[in-house]
Amino acid sequence: MQVEEELARFSPSKDTVLTVGVFDGVHLGHKRLNDEVASQARTKGWLSGAVTFKTHPRELFSPRTRLSYLTTLSEREELLKQDGIDIVVMLSFTRELSQLTAREFLGLLVKHLRMKGLVVGPDAALGRNRTGKVGEIQVLGKEMGFTVTVMLPQKINGDVISSTAIRNALAAGDMHKVSRLLGRPFSLRGKVVTGQRRGSDIGFPTANIDVDSKQALPPDGVYATRAYIEGKPYQSMTNIGRSPTFGAHNKRTIEVYILDYKGDIYGKELKIELIERLRGEKKFEDVETLKQQIAADIERGREILSGQDN
Repeated sequence: MQVEEELARFSPSKDTVLTVGVFDGVHLGHKRLNDEVASQARTKGWLSGAVTFKTHPRELFSPRTRLSYLTTLSEREELLKQDGIDIVVMLSFTRELSQLTAREFLGLLVKHLRMKGLVVGPDAALGRNRTGKVGEIQVLGKEMGFTVTVMLPQKINGDVISSTAIRNALAAGDMHKVSRLLGRPFSLRGKVVTGQRRGSDIGFPTANIDVDSKQALPPDGVYATRAYIEGKPYQSMTNIGRSPTFGAHNKRTIEVYILDYKGDIYGKELKIELIERLRGEKKFEDVETLKQQIAADIERGREILSGQDN
């Protein structure tokens, strides 16, 4: 059984407190779960752990559905560990795994991960057809020797924090709401690749970043952003779109103009935080008009970013 093979690769040196979920985005709601897991582990002298899945279960049951992710797998693991999680267990969500009952799945966590505590949200559902609801999980905990802590949903300004809510806000270009629900600015990462060099030709050289094909993106437009080069932040402006002024309508690109920076970053990984959407992408009458708009965007972007930096 593949799930057993994957779990067997982990050999915790101590008993564990775990939480289970996709954890896409590792938002404030997830952080609340992670904080509880880490707190219980410290109190007991155990290890904290998160069991997550490499793909969303929906992809298995609806293969034609194209899902986008708020974070890549590597970012998810990094963020979980920043929340104080000692062990991040990534499982392949296979049809075989989907057919396990809640009892069978939890039994594997007890067997391979030495689970003594489980922290879940009120809508937790484990096992085949998501039939293992909180009540059943609590009964199984008593039978199998692990505690079950149920956390209430977290809200901000009346909004329940969820990956779906964040994805909807992102699709609307509401970067303030996205940041509020995530607990941090939304970010993109990718290797800097060679572009069409149109930015250099008009006096605004940009770095094109190649992000994961499943990465969730906001609407096309111009954004005030913060770029990180070798860990150092720089004010930047980012255009997401298809450069309609130049007649390029097919491939969507992410072009970052880093303010007050000169240097070669081709081939390096660039991280950008999207702070605010300034405007949608549009086709300009000529290059000179585009240059004037870019200059105006930069001036406004500096004001926004400087206000955040102070």
